[in-house]
Amino acid sequence: MTDTQPVVVPIRDDDAAENPVMESEGVYAWFGDHLVLGDINLTFRRGQVTALIGPSGCGKSTFLRILNRLHEMTPSAAFAGKVMFDGEDVYGPGVHPTELRRKVGMVFQKANPFPAMTVYDNVLAGLTFTNKRPRKADDIVERSLRRAGLWNEVQKRLKDPGGALSGGQQQRLCIARSLAVDPEVLLMDEPCSALDPGSTRRIEETITEIADDVTIVIVTHNMQQAARVAQRCAFFLAEDGNPGRIVEEGTTDQIFHAPLDPKTADYVEGRFG
Repeated sequence: MTDTQPVVVPIRDDDAAENPVMESEGVYAWFGDHLVLGDINLTFRRGQVTALIGPSGCGKSTFLRILNRLHEMTPSAAFAGKVMFDGEDVYGPGVHPTELRRKVGMVFQKANPFPAMTVYDNVLAGLTFTNKRPRKADDIVERSLRRAGLWNEVQKRLKDPGGALSGGQQQRLCIARSLAVDPEVLLMDEPCSALDPGSTRRIEETITEIADDVTIVIVTHNMQQAARVAQRCAFFLAEDGNPGRIVEEGTTDQIFHAPLDPKTADYVEGRFG
């Protein structure tokens, strides 16, 4: 596959719409007195990739962090609304954030492996930190690295420090670390923004390969990437001093080729943003 050849995104005609894995209902978010998101309602379909697109500063990454309760870790941050995961309000009483984050994993814009920890131990770190001593650790490491498209490159370097890998390899190591705990949802905040085209292509291939098993929500400013990997897109926009909102949400084909709102067409065609 060349860097310019598109990744084929399958259209899944199943009961995903009737059986969502996550939903947001009337989500608002603040930093101090500043309202950054207003009335976000979005459904994430099981086994599909949803791309959150829109200009910088419209609240996409904030919304992503709300989905697994990282937003509340920011001083002055506040939240209103509901986020449902498998039918349960993740902000409800009795829901432990650490356990939620095991089921709803996160890959950040900048790769963040533990640099002095070996590649092997990096993969198992999520299980170790949740006090789950893995049985068949070798199998978990190999399976996770294979799913992240990294096994062939590091199988002889498992004892090397994670910080010794290239930038693209480090990002895929972080994906492997997230996959090792078998999440149901994987949130990805611009995972390829700092990577070369080859590394970007490999991560996009990984996204496509694991989407049958893991629901993926990805923030991206790369319209070609959204078109390649996502079945659905949600276009966020903040303008005229108003908080970020969803202008339009739908299938990727509809958003890119038959948008209902002229602002959506202007954005995906590169006329602003």
